[in-house]
Amino acid sequence: MVESPSCAQSTSKVKAGQLWSKNKDELTKQLGELKTELGQLRIQKIVSSGTKLTKIHDLRKSIARVLTIINAKQRAQLRLFYKGKKYLPLDLRAKQTRAIRRRLSKEDASRVLEKTKKRQTHFPQRKFAVKAA
Repeated sequence: MVESPSCAQSTSKVKAGQLWSKNKDELTKQLGELKTELGQLRIQKIVSSGTKLTKIHDLRKSIARVLTIINAKQRAQLRLFYKGKKYLPLDLRAKQTRAIRRRLSKEDASRVLEKTKKRQTHFPQRKFAVKAA
């Protein structure tokens, strides 16, 4: 395997589309390379200023992209693991407003007490016939 593409990627911006095909080990390795390069650039920036700032910016964004994809892949795996289980972790549940989360569920809202059922059956709504004039 040739190592030149990883070196070429670290100097330029990392494309998110290329990262999706990589596995976790490759991503963590690339993340380590990017971080070391960022550290070196920060040291060089102290010595001489110039175009280093744009490179530092690009590297920081590349690190963020790699971390985002690692996180997204991890969450996708967790979603597969918890699929069909009774409970889902809070961070994987659907994001809703507080009001919606606290609202009664459909089955709880439609539930009727025993006493209310009896009252409705024994004392139903009265029906009135209107006489045609």
